[in-house]
Amino acid sequence: MSFITRFANKIDPLWPLRLGLGLMYIYSGYDLMIHPTAWHWALPYWLRGVITQFIPLEGYLRIQGALEIGMALVLLAWFLRSAVVKWVALLSVLEFAAILILAFAPFSEANFLITFRDIGLLGASLTLLILSFREGGNGGNQQI
Repeated sequence: MSFITRFANKIDPLWPLRLGLGLMYIYSGYDLMIHPTAWHWALPYWLRGVITQFIPLEGYLRIQGALEIGMALVLLAWFLRSAVVKWVALLSVLEFAAILILAFAPFSEANFLITFRDIGLLGASLTLLILSFREGGNGGNQQI
């Protein structure tokens, strides 16, 4: 058995998913909080109108950024119970599904070109959710 095979057999597959999604959420959350105006493009015009009836758009985006940083911390915290990871994975699935649905309302080629990466992130989030619910799934709480 090769070194790579032995190494791969020792790693819980939840950890690469948690690490990748956690780092992505830190990056996007931080940028949402520091540069909220740079993310106006990501919200459909009609949704901006709904949001600004309740809260300034920059405030909404900063709150979204703070939530994403919180999700990242949960995903990166190896000591947290699997139940917490499951909830964050579910939120991640819902977030990326909403992003993909909202990106196509109304449909445009520009929206399609921007969201292709979100399809992979939705798949990673869904995989994390499924793996964390499997019998014996521990949310990645075992040692690497």
